[in-house]
Amino acid sequence: MEKSSNQKISIMGFFKEKGFDDGSIQKMFERCKQLELLDGERACENWNYLKSVGIQERKLPSVVSKCPKILTLGLNEKLVPTVQCLTTLGTKPGGVALAIAKFPHILTHSVEEKLCPLLAFFQALGVSEKQLGKLLLVNPRLISYSIETKFSQIVDFFASLGLNKQGMIGKILVKNPFIMGYSVEKRLRPTTEFLKSIGLNEFHLQRVVLNFPEILCRDVNKVLRPNLVFLKSRGFYHEQIAVMVTKYPPVLIKSIKNSLEPRIRFLVEEMGREISEIADYPEFFQHGLKKSLEFRQKLLKQKNIDCSLSEMLNCSRKKFINKFGLIAGCL
Repeated sequence: MEKSSNQKISIMGFFKEKGFDDGSIQKMFERCKQLELLDGERACENWNYLKSVGIQERKLPSVVSKCPKILTLGLNEKLVPTVQCLTTLGTKPGGVALAIAKFPHILTHSVEEKLCPLLAFFQALGVSEKQLGKLLLVNPRLISYSIETKFSQIVDFFASLGLNKQGMIGKILVKNPFIMGYSVEKRLRPTTEFLKSIGLNEFHLQRVVLNFPEILCRDVNKVLRPNLVFLKSRGFYHEQIAVMVTKYPPVLIKSIKNSLEPRIRFLVEEMGREISEIADYPEFFQHGLKKSLEFRQKLLKQKNIDCSLSEMLNCSRKKFINKFGLIAGCL
């Protein structure tokens, strides 16, 4: 007991030296009982190693607070091999450090029992070896989920939508690594049913999910339905909205106040156009109001040029100026 007490004082001294307050220290001891058997020297070694792999020292207190267990892991037995394995997946400098800072628990999982089976599972779904690193390092929390109970359920759900051809699910995961963290019954299925209810058929639904899987992650009642109600209130027909969502899915998640409303107002009041033109070119909503819409509208008005929205916007600024014979100085 006396030895344990001395060790605890030693680790307490370490925490104090690193700037942790009494409340934070108490919470860490409650969350990780192994800290009671840890000496300050061991903790310092792990701390310094984490710093050496690229985690900024100012972020280390937050990392350790999230997962105090990382201070108790064997340096050469656990930390170094795990980081080395993750480094082989890294696609850019600092990627591993950023992943650890996001989800430090990634270092507590077994490479052989958890990481390797997970990578094999994603490869079987069509995720390339090059993309595996991006997938895991962007959303390191993936390693904490169960393949059998979590991932398999989501894969089955995508298959039920007809997205079971070679590589389709892998493409979805690479575009949005966070989608695997959502509940099928509480989030993915309700959003899918909502998209069907506004008129998307099976083919269009597949297209939307493949091109913009993030839409399935948004709350129907808080985001998707309010945007639908807004679009209807501005005069879009049900059929037009279905086409718009198929062509440009973000229309259902963009901010009404900061994106949809001001652009529609500018289209009608300043450009003198009908909102039906947006139905033909819903990508209108992706263009910046000041840098793109106002700039191009001003030049077209000066030249008295009449063109469609897609002709006006579906090109770079340089091509736009060349297309309409405008002065080079506008660049």
